[in-house]
Amino acid sequence: METLKTEQVEVAASTDNAVDMIGISKVYPNGIAANRDVDFSVKKGEIHALIGENGAGKSTLVKILFGMEEPTEGEIRIHGEPVKLGSPAEAIAHGIGMVHQHFMLVPSLTVAENMVLGMPPKKGLVIDYKKAVKMTTEIAERYGFSVHPEARVMDIPVGMKQKVEILKALLRGAKILILDEPTAVLTSQETVELFRQLRVLRDEGFTIIFISHRLNEIKELTDRMTIMRGGRSMGVYQTEGITEQQISQLMVGRDVILKVQKEKSTPGEVVLEIDNLSYINEWDKLMLDGVSFNLRAGEILGIAGVEGNGQRELVDILFNLKEPESGSIYVGKTEITKLPQRKIRDLGVALIPEDRMVFGIAAEAGIAENMISDRFDKKKYNHGPLFNMKAINEETDRLIKEYRVLAKNRSQKVGMLSGGNIQKVVVAREFSSDPILIIADQPTRGIDVGATEFIRARLVELSRQGAAVLLVSADLNEVMELADRLLIFYGGQIAASFDDTTTVTDEIMGEYMLGLRKQDAEVREELTHV
Repeated sequence: METLKTEQVEVAASTDNAVDMIGISKVYPNGIAANRDVDFSVKKGEIHALIGENGAGKSTLVKILFGMEEPTEGEIRIHGEPVKLGSPAEAIAHGIGMVHQHFMLVPSLTVAENMVLGMPPKKGLVIDYKKAVKMTTEIAERYGFSVHPEARVMDIPVGMKQKVEILKALLRGAKILILDEPTAVLTSQETVELFRQLRVLRDEGFTIIFISHRLNEIKELTDRMTIMRGGRSMGVYQTEGITEQQISQLMVGRDVILKVQKEKSTPGEVVLEIDNLSYINEWDKLMLDGVSFNLRAGEILGIAGVEGNGQRELVDILFNLKEPESGSIYVGKTEITKLPQRKIRDLGVALIPEDRMVFGIAAEAGIAENMISDRFDKKKYNHGPLFNMKAINEETDRLIKEYRVLAKNRSQKVGMLSGGNIQKVVVAREFSSDPILIIADQPTRGIDVGATEFIRARLVELSRQGAAVLLVSADLNEVMELADRLLIFYGGQIAASFDDTTTVTDEIMGEYMLGLRKQDAEVREELTHV
């Protein structure tokens, strides 16, 4: 790799720096060191990327900056002044705001009510709702954010939810914004709008720390970047002077294939058939409205859409986490809408869930227990009243090696692993179950480029070996590169269907995802049942 020039981090107090984190180390009671003598400085009025693999230490570093964790060693200075940040409240008091990857909004409350949570304007003993609306309107207009103060959060698009989170931080006086994977669920149009607004904030003197695994976005938006690996800083770089490939090499210590390599699919028999599926949620909102399509062996069918347009409900129904109002689902010749999950698995269905921590693992259990949790009743692992520990340990060790899970040993609690390695545990279990149908829901969300490369390659490999893959992803690049066919969801319906993803651009996808276009019904029907 070409030698790159790294900037010297200025650790001396400087009026040019909004943030100085000096010699930061974080060692947990179990001996795991998340950060090791990290220097991290951000200039006033810049957009600074913080990037690295899952487990590289970046999440711990920003948690320390936002007062969610305390460092074992090191010093923090805000605008040159030493500070102690023992809680998020103290961080907010020093002008630091954080927008988390998973929004911290109450769905049943309005935008204005969410904006003033914890600091509501009062009129006597009750909340002054009109004042809350006025405060929301004023700060939105001041920074050029378009939001609807009196709309319930559950009814607004995900792009507006992102704006509300940013405005919440600004309302509380934040001048330093930490954005954790802010574009993970946005369309290309919404991302363009967000970037425009972030540049406006930067030009007004705000400091933005931007955490993302999307290297193209980092190249487009940021001024400088700090790259982390193994809990240490690999240096500070001017964004315009480094390529995406060089960033990847610094992050993972080796060359990474950024573009998925795949042969043309040769689809076989229909594995999954969905007919006229509808679902109404607990708030009486129609989330799926007569959805019909099929999926064949040997192909990857991608589903794209802005979050909240029925994709999550579809996956939940497929694995009997929710019951549809109407419609049918067949895996092969078997109707599965009312089958228990155990029997659905026995048909050869595997699931990579969107929320790996809730539905993918038992965090307090070891790697071995998690790896065989779907097959512990098989004769190979179960000898009547006793488990065959030799077979369980051999299988676990094989999967740890094959799926490159970085762990101390097979007994380590899965909850102590990095996000990328937790996902590898889930993927190892699901992919090794000899599935005929893989439901992959956001399979690489929030994980690093190395783990992403590995999981995407395995999905392609299994599909070409004959498995049917249903890929649900908010990452448009992922959908475009992996999918052989594509469905776009909007308003609980299939807005468009494409049997050749090479003909579809981000802009076209965005128009369908935002409801600006809808495909002719006859064309859509023909392409969803090929």
